[in-house]
Amino acid sequence: MSTGFFSIPSPKNEPVLSYAPGSKERAALKKALEEARATIVDIPMYIGDEEVRTENKKVIAPPHDHKHLLGYFYEGDVTHVEQAVNAALGAKELWSNLLWENRASIFLKAADLLAGPYRFIMNAATMLGQSKNAYQAEIDAACELIDFLRFNVHFMGEIYREQPESAPGSWNRLEYRPLEGFTFAVTPFNFTAIGGNLPACMALMGNTVVWKPAYTQIYSAQVFMKILKEAGLPDGVINLIYVDGPTAGNYIFNHKEFAGIHFTGSTAVFQNMWKTIGQNIHKYRSYPRIVGETGGKDFIVAHKSANPKEVSTAISRGAFEYQGQKCSAASRCYIPSNIWEEVMQYVLEDIKSFKIGPTEDFGNFINAVIDEKAFDRIADYIEKARQNPLNEIIAGGKYDKSKGYFIEPTIIVSKDPSSLTMCEEIFGPVVTIYVYHTENFEQTLELVDSTSPYALTGSIISRDRYAIELATQKLRNSAGNFYINDKPTGAVVGQQPFGGARGSGTNDKAGAKVNLLRWTSLRTIKETFVTPTDYRYPFLDKE
Repeated sequence: MSTGFFSIPSPKNEPVLSYAPGSKERAALKKALEEARATIVDIPMYIGDEEVRTENKKVIAPPHDHKHLLGYFYEGDVTHVEQAVNAALGAKELWSNLLWENRASIFLKAADLLAGPYRFIMNAATMLGQSKNAYQAEIDAACELIDFLRFNVHFMGEIYREQPESAPGSWNRLEYRPLEGFTFAVTPFNFTAIGGNLPACMALMGNTVVWKPAYTQIYSAQVFMKILKEAGLPDGVINLIYVDGPTAGNYIFNHKEFAGIHFTGSTAVFQNMWKTIGQNIHKYRSYPRIVGETGGKDFIVAHKSANPKEVSTAISRGAFEYQGQKCSAASRCYIPSNIWEEVMQYVLEDIKSFKIGPTEDFGNFINAVIDEKAFDRIADYIEKARQNPLNEIIAGGKYDKSKGYFIEPTIIVSKDPSSLTMCEEIFGPVVTIYVYHTENFEQTLELVDSTSPYALTGSIISRDRYAIELATQKLRNSAGNFYINDKPTGAVVGQQPFGGARGSGTNDKAGAKVNLLRWTSLRTIKETFVTPTDYRYPFLDKE
């Protein structure tokens, strides 16, 4: 029984550890990596109170060392989707009726477990399973996921405190209910934090969830499930299943109790899901909530006043950190001719200094792309760019998958601002640069806005405030996260809520209060203290 209005601990962003030589965290992470490489893990599905294994056993290997066995997971079929949905519906009543402070406690405990005893286990799993270097794993699998858990609890408290005014003689209340039915989380490979946040934020608001992660993120996803269970998450609240997309969708999108989807992935898949939900709309108890963050063709625009070294650093980091596999990675750049030679010199110097290899060697800045399918797709883009006489590959362009899925950081300079690699999402360590005439800044902004169907992230680099103001206005709808004098990556929970519009999604901003509101259904309650007993109003009286 609640006996007070409870104050939630004030969230602060989790400090990022440096992993510098000689540091305690570096030694702890190396130990966790050694232990993980020496262990063959057996990863079941988590459905209700069961750990489910099937005959269909799938291998997990590091993308940078694909002949090394990390473990196995068990692929399910439609019967497991049905089992997970039933488990979510079965857990619904108890979970949705649990006092909110108890839900908050579970996820706050999960954050502390991740910040403490699980930090290096989770980072090692992300480094090995998704080929992220130590820093990229730390800012994602540790810090961002911890921040999501803590800030979401804070935002939940803010939501619940928002109540309407009441007129004399009555009391108005807002009840923030979970959605009616079960919810569905579909998560990508590239961020462990997204994998954890999408199902967790829905569950925090009282919903029960079927969670389908990308197969290439299962290794770290199961670590998060262990954390949630240790934190006290009841059985059936989040059900983790490993099935292909059509198998899950065909069952879930035809179920009467389907209440909403939280998705991060490709634009084409999300649009197809939306179409299917629309076609089935008459089957559902309620209109499902559809929240998605999808593709991007993220940009850097430099002005003639920009510092060339600042521009080159934004490209080197923005385009090539995590092999360009961030939703926000810089994929197209517009550089004025007056600074291009200097920018090119600095970027080429950076690339020459990049070391490429496995994540276990902390000296490697570039690691492998996620799998063979991605490798082949990215290599195909490089070859098509090579065949275009209007393009010049000035760095990289080579690739090798004999031991791991390694692709050199590649820079394409194109004389055609509408060339293939300027327009299409590649999701790899490839950036295309268009050099524009110094005085054509405003026309270039119009080009940036019209070239891509996406609108996720972008940046302007300039020392001219008028130019910054012009770009900010002209590119108002070109990016949901817009950066001034910075690379277009690195959004921090509680500081820069993340998401884009147009072909990049519904812009429901992960890491913000608005996202949690999507997983609630409001009920207004009005209580009248002295109930009228006569229908007549004063205006009816005679003069």
